[in-house]
Amino acid sequence: MLFKSIKYATHCQDSIAKRVCRRALVHSWPSKNPNENGYISDERSGPNSVRVSNLFGSRRDYDSCQESGEEIDSKFSRNYDANGQEIEGFRRVENDGDEIRHPLVKEVCRLIDLRSNWTPNLEGELKQLVRSLKPQQVSAVLRHQKDARIALQLFYWADRQWRYQHHPIVYNSMLEILSKTSMYQGAKRVIRLMSRRRIRLHPEAFGYLMISYSRAGHWRKALQVFSVMEKAKISPNLLLYNIAIYVLVKSNKLEMAMKILDRMKLVEIAPNEVTYNCLIKGYCDAGRIQDAMNLIQTMSLTNCYPDKVCYHTIMGFYCKDNKIEEIRSLMKKMKEGNVIPDQVTYNTLIHMLSKSGYGVSAISFLKEAEQHGFSIDKVEYSAIIHSFCESGDIEKAKELMKEMKMKGCPPDIVTYTDLINGLCRVGKVLEAKTLLQEISKLGCKPNTVSYTAFLNGLCRNGKSSEALEILNTSEDELWVPNSITYSVLMHGFIREGKLPEAHEITREMIRKGFSPTPAEINLLIQSFCQNGRPNDAKKLIQECLEKCEVNEVNFTTLINGFCKNQDLESAFSVLDDMYLKDIKPDVVTYTTIIDTLGKMGLIEKAIEMINKMLAKSLIPTLVTYRVIINRFCQHGRVDELLSLLDKMVSRQPYKNVYNLVIEKLCLFGRVDEAYKLLGKVLRTGSRTDVDCCHMLIESYLKKGDPGSAYKVACWMFGQNLVPDLKLCEKLRKILCVYRMSREADEIMLRFVECGKISL
Repeated sequence: MLFKSIKYATHCQDSIAKRVCRRALVHSWPSKNPNENGYISDERSGPNSVRVSNLFGSRRDYDSCQESGEEIDSKFSRNYDANGQEIEGFRRVENDGDEIRHPLVKEVCRLIDLRSNWTPNLEGELKQLVRSLKPQQVSAVLRHQKDARIALQLFYWADRQWRYQHHPIVYNSMLEILSKTSMYQGAKRVIRLMSRRRIRLHPEAFGYLMISYSRAGHWRKALQVFSVMEKAKISPNLLLYNIAIYVLVKSNKLEMAMKILDRMKLVEIAPNEVTYNCLIKGYCDAGRIQDAMNLIQTMSLTNCYPDKVCYHTIMGFYCKDNKIEEIRSLMKKMKEGNVIPDQVTYNTLIHMLSKSGYGVSAISFLKEAEQHGFSIDKVEYSAIIHSFCESGDIEKAKELMKEMKMKGCPPDIVTYTDLINGLCRVGKVLEAKTLLQEISKLGCKPNTVSYTAFLNGLCRNGKSSEALEILNTSEDELWVPNSITYSVLMHGFIREGKLPEAHEITREMIRKGFSPTPAEINLLIQSFCQNGRPNDAKKLIQECLEKCEVNEVNFTTLINGFCKNQDLESAFSVLDDMYLKDIKPDVVTYTTIIDTLGKMGLIEKAIEMINKMLAKSLIPTLVTYRVIINRFCQHGRVDELLSLLDKMVSRQPYKNVYNLVIEKLCLFGRVDEAYKLLGKVLRTGSRTDVDCCHMLIESYLKKGDPGSAYKVACWMFGQNLVPDLKLCEKLRKILCVYRMSREADEIMLRFVECGKISL
């Protein structure tokens, strides 16, 4: 009966049947986040949840369609059905907006959004619901997902269901979704599935894969897609070549992009305006404007003439440096090429010049556009006014606003808000307040952005308390504060050192349903810790954990605050809380604790934390190396240090690590221990090694041991490293004072043998 209702709702959209579907399908998809490839873990999402791997199937179901190795296999070929006809595989889905409003599509999307409460009891009903969707509706469901990983997970799950098979346009939609992310592994699997399902592979499918590779920063792998297509006997088209050029331009490989252009000519694929526009944009971004101009001149040779986009791209480069003469020269070339500058051209120039801070130049083009009969509205004026407000030229902004009114173009609330913000930036808060009160009389209604700009001005001028009073009366003023409004006040109170008020604003923000960002939370935590109040910072984190996103940076800042107070018990308590909240400490967290343990002389405990850090596969940073070397050398624990460094270097090589050890040992007066490490240092003959030996020689001289300094100098000569001549002259004099004339003469003789001095 349920299935009949579903079918009836599909075709007739009967309201009663829809309610039956909604009442029956009250659960949704699993809550655990899938990984990059769309698979989910076997972890439980809650006390009443089940092992979701049983629902979604095992990973080997899809690994079976994947060859080993990093690249795509070459077993793609043109696919045919039982009658010898090619299966069509690439068709763009249109009108997703209409499909997403279908009741069954909305129901599936709602269930997916509520996936945290999923149980498998009604999986059969959900399978039936998915089977009843048309291919366009399945595509609409996939596109509706905010997270591409969830869409890929749903795609895999549906493909495994009995008596259901994805239509080719669903594959197309999935690849298009993945092309907007860096999930190239998922795109590779989708293409493999298309091959296994005997769906014809079009060049566009590989184009989506190339874009995914590019977003992941793998431009070489993106180009290797051409080889895969060649083995599969699929010829690249113009779109594929344009994508390849785009990938190379984004990777700043302009010379290779030009080679792609030459290859297009060899295979007789004529480039179009998109091809040249991409190359011109790349040259402009690289500052090679002359190459971009040359490319425009050569376009006509391929029967592809420059369009407005080509010229506008170069104009944007000129606008950044306010090169007005070059812009006007380019406009003449546009006219010579039968591309007449229109209102779009002038609007583009006005906005780009205003954005770059050249409001005066923008005004000149605004007046020129008016002379040519183009209509200039408040958008262009507002852009220029914004530019003047940003630069602090308020009088010029006011003058332009009066001109707007005289020409019958009244300013809107955006323009007034820019002026309010500009007045606050130059410290004219009272004038901004007056303008805010007069806006209603001028035909505009102040909105949240207007009040937020004014409150930001008050806070920046040390009047956060006054801003709080205005915020408390916001309901009477018929405007509603947003998260940015509360953030402005929080930053203002922190700048004034009023941490309790800042804390209270954060609480109010959370009560109103707004979530402060981890960066904002961290700023308040850091302020508490700097004022010696880490316990208040810990209370803040506990309050935010329930309703806000708190990350490892916030916990690390709190741990650092406790460590500065040498409160290790509280620091380790916070570390335990991180594990309880499933927030993994990073290498910075461990480095902070290790530094404090070393400072307090708890070397054994520090060794334990270092081993724990390495066991969790955390890669030590340069700061980690410096902290560990500094603390262990300070306490003379060289043997333990060398043992740890061997483990760390195997994880993250650091070629100057032993140079740093010698430097710290010399700094702490442990010269003899530093001397024992010379064999580990004198291997590369680099400048760092030379400086390290010089420091060791100077340390021995300060210690009053010129004999050992002489041994270090001789060791350098033996390793083909030439010591500093002035330092050795100083060493020779001290050797003579200690009646070591033979060693003093030997040092200078070595310089003669090297040709550095002559007898």
